[in-house]
Amino acid sequence: MIHLDTSLLIRALVPGTSADKQLRDWLRRRVLLGVSAVVWAEFLCGPVDEHEVQLARRVIGERVPFNADDAELSARLFNLGGRRRGSMADCMIAATTIRCDASLATANPDDFHKLTSAGLKILPGTW
Repeated sequence: MIHLDTSLLIRALVPGTSADKQLRDWLRRRVLLGVSAVVWAEFLCGPVDEHEVQLARRVIGERVPFNADDAELSARLFNLGGRRRGSMADCMIAATTIRCDASLATANPDDFHKLTSAGLKILPGTW
């Protein structure tokens, strides 16, 4: 399973981008895709229009709830990552991805590299 980060989801909905092409390839190959509820909330903050929201609903598949175990892991990841201001949402996304034993596809891998020592798998790619 592949979980999409907000940055990749936004880019994948722009026709003709490399992220769009990658998303289409995953869909063609029937790769299971998901996002955490945190990604979904960030995405809905927009700016997005109703067409983009409906398109994202169709292609994403599962929107994984954020639970109490994720909260505890997020706190550990936040401390592991150096307690960087503004990084808590990334830690929450990473925690959900780790729990689901998924790989994270992100357009901002530098935001997540410090979390790989805790088991986060980041897909290689430039989107």
